[in-house]
Amino acid sequence: MSESESREWLGELDHPEYRLALAQFERAAARLRLDPNLAERLKSPQRTMTVSIPIRRDDGRVEIFRGYRVQHDSALGPFKGGIRYHPSVTLGETAALALRMTLKCSLTGLPFGGAKGGVRCDPKALSRNELQRLTRRYTAEIFPVIGPDLDIPAPDLGTNEQIMAWIMDTYSQQVGYAVPGIVTGKPISIGGSLGRQEATGRGLFVTILETMRHLNLPVSGSTAIIQGFGNVGQHAARMLSAHGIQVIGISDSKGAIYDTRGLDLTRLLAYKEKTRSVAGFPGADAVSSEELLERPCTVLIPAALAGAIHIKNAGRLQCRILAEGANGPTDLDADVLLNDRGIFVIPDILANAGGVIVSYFEWVQDLQNYFWKEKEIQDRLTEVITQAFHRVLDRSLSEKVDMRLAAMMAGIERVASAHLVRGLYP
Repeated sequence: MSESESREWLGELDHPEYRLALAQFERAAARLRLDPNLAERLKSPQRTMTVSIPIRRDDGRVEIFRGYRVQHDSALGPFKGGIRYHPSVTLGETAALALRMTLKCSLTGLPFGGAKGGVRCDPKALSRNELQRLTRRYTAEIFPVIGPDLDIPAPDLGTNEQIMAWIMDTYSQQVGYAVPGIVTGKPISIGGSLGRQEATGRGLFVTILETMRHLNLPVSGSTAIIQGFGNVGQHAARMLSAHGIQVIGISDSKGAIYDTRGLDLTRLLAYKEKTRSVAGFPGADAVSSEELLERPCTVLIPAALAGAIHIKNAGRLQCRILAEGANGPTDLDADVLLNDRGIFVIPDILANAGGVIVSYFEWVQDLQNYFWKEKEIQDRLTEVITQAFHRVLDRSLSEKVDMRLAAMMAGIERVASAHLVRGLYP
């Protein structure tokens, strides 16, 4: 397409997160001297789908929601990517996440291309029956572009294993037989994998430990602060604490708490289960979510939404390691400042790749109808993400670039190689 057509196309996807993903991509592509034609292709998704989702609310009203599925690139294999339910979901945000998923799968050596989906809604404001109707109708609308050999969804922000079960059932009803491999992150009883719930948190934990070894930081006396206490934050907190790293601060959407003596995670998890928030946890200091990010710690984990680390607060962070549990939590200007200050950043496409790695394991198990033991899954996850970490670290050191640029370059190279070998059709 012409330059003007390219700008028009990218303009349709305009969103801060998409602009950030493109800027990070372009920085790595320039360093690689990537062919401009191929770079232009990889900047745009292969397919986008926007759907209307009418559902009947419990009070009898019909409400129409907006849904998306973006498939970024299939050069390496079927599309793979989560589905999120959140009020901020847009086509541009979904496209950015799909691009990152392509690079994440490539970086970790998985036979997938990237995709992402979402519905603009507040799942907390919907009843269980309304969520089921929404999910089944969304699945029916995107049915033509998903399949176990075409595009395999998974859970993301605002979705869970129950929603994956409804997707699997709806798809299976359409084709007339059970298709466990249509989604990952589903319940064990219908083909889910052991270790999937904790996978993203475990991968994050492993990359943090590898970073501490590289930096010669002792575990004893180390501390962690976690922004976001959903699935990723909770599992990462448990593992860090069990390994002797004190978790001294946690925030969620309703508030933040801080205790230099270390938080009692058993009591905190029970409290959050009861109150739906960490805010007000007895014995801990209440602080603002923004202030929590700036408290001293060894490891800071942004594991909530994008854009948490920006130029206004990057100069005030007091961590040694920034481990990106969320997608796109750090903007470009902040990246530069963090590197100048010597803060070691574990980039998102590496740090939070544990989820898609175990999703791949689940997909393989479903296709084979042969399921692995949990220890085997944990060991394989550790092996895959550790190898990816050291590939990125070695490149960072040898080429004297930051970890994000090294990770992006490694991800782009494998996809680019696949495109060059496959050629252009027709």
